[in-house]
Amino acid sequence: MREVILSGLTGWISGLLLSIPVGPVNLTIMNEAARWGFRRGWFIGLGAACMEVIYCGLAFAGVSSFFGQPLVESFMEVFSFLFLVFLGLKFLLTRSVETAPRVSRGSRLEQRLEARLEARFHPHSAFMIGWIRTLANPGVLLFWIILAGNFMARGWVDPGWPGKLACLLGVGAATLGWFTALSWGASRGMGRLSEPALLKMERASGVVLLLLAAIHGAHIAWQLAGLRHH
Repeated sequence: MREVILSGLTGWISGLLLSIPVGPVNLTIMNEAARWGFRRGWFIGLGAACMEVIYCGLAFAGVSSFFGQPLVESFMEVFSFLFLVFLGLKFLLTRSVETAPRVSRGSRLEQRLEARLEARFHPHSAFMIGWIRTLANPGVLLFWIILAGNFMARGWVDPGWPGKLACLLGVGAATLGWFTALSWGASRGMGRLSEPALLKMERASGVVLLLLAAIHGAHIAWQLAGLRHH
């Protein structure tokens, strides 16, 4: 039970950290909830949260096949350190909500992918809008692949299916909880969910990610020192 609780808590914290930074989904929820009310914003968030959980599940399923191979685990540790530094700096240096979609989506490839998905599925419902906005961002899948490998390698997520399911539930609860709060605040016009507040939270997420990167880098350095000692 302790391993399952730890897995769920790990999923909840990581899901919240990934949901807070300003991006296409958050901006869509804010705009739609402010114009049409809480219900529409919430369904957009529900679609995005469902796709987030699917990406997380695919990451755990893919990483499990490589889990236990020392070379792969070492590569993922170094890559995850660099990725956390990159994300932390990107979130920390975001200057305005207007530039956030470009920062979050990054390349024209993602914008083209979203356009093709919208042309294929014709997302008229709020749920499908949120689902496609997350589906069109492959960086989310990359993020979860890196995290899934490190979570299992460090014992934060139990490699058995009960631990993985607990982590998925934590991710879904945190993501949907954040989108629910954002929809409610935007529909009520509350200042604490204003654009400056969102930018402060995004920068705070960047600081947390940089701290995690520093801890992760120290762990890698400690492992290298131990290998040299032996």
